[in-house]
Amino acid sequence: MANDFAGKIVVVSGGSRGIGRGIAAAFAGQGARTVLAASSPQNLNAAADAIAGAATLRPDIVVADLRREEGCAMVHAFVLERYGRCDILVNSAGATRAGAFAALTDELWQDGFALKFFGCVRLCRLFWPMLAAAHGHVVNIIGGAARTPDPEFLIGGSVNAAMSNFTKGLSGLGKRDGVNVNAILPGMTETERVEQLFRQRAEASGSSVEEVRAALVAKDGLARLGTPRDIAALALFLCAEAARHIQGTAIAVDGGATPGLY
Repeated sequence: MANDFAGKIVVVSGGSRGIGRGIAAAFAGQGARTVLAASSPQNLNAAADAIAGAATLRPDIVVADLRREEGCAMVHAFVLERYGRCDILVNSAGATRAGAFAALTDELWQDGFALKFFGCVRLCRLFWPMLAAAHGHVVNIIGGAARTPDPEFLIGGSVNAAMSNFTKGLSGLGKRDGVNVNAILPGMTETERVEQLFRQRAEASGSSVEEVRAALVAKDGLARLGTPRDIAALALFLCAEAARHIQGTAIAVDGGATPGLY
């Protein structure tokens, strides 16, 4: 993949922490100009500083509430004015809540869809003309719950399933317009987000965080949890010219945790 990304413009939603930050760092390390979008200026600046220290190219940051249409429009306007193009869009924003079904209020359900699903849809729609002009790539970071429903992760599973359907449908438009569209389904990955999910599951089940963590790892027979680097490695490949014939697919990066055929 040498020189595949030098000078490319890569937009990463949710790029301030976790998987999104890991993906942004990987692209920056390959010479791409990255734009990180999230709601926290502190987290964005910390991510940009860390990436610049390792890759020399400091990412641009856009502080925006991606749950709202105007927040997504701010990201698009920034990229349009600064670069006039977008080669790669990575949708990694979104943190849906786990917990007991009866405790999941309408507000939590609406918030779960607002950021992860509608944020993804809006950014894809806004950036599509640029992506088509560049014959670019979309990578949607979804999650294993899209294929494996979980009674203690009903919001996340529902949002992920909707994103999977959207991604597959959008890939059909991508065939016509010359845009590669694919999805990555991470399993449990070592991020602050997963630690938060462990706490929420512990509250729902009356167990300790350590018990929840051990039980989930044992249930899936994993040697270890994933890392953001595991996800970033696949994102780089999917956006390389060598992977141009991969279209409309969803690939799990979960250490084999997903049961069944797919």
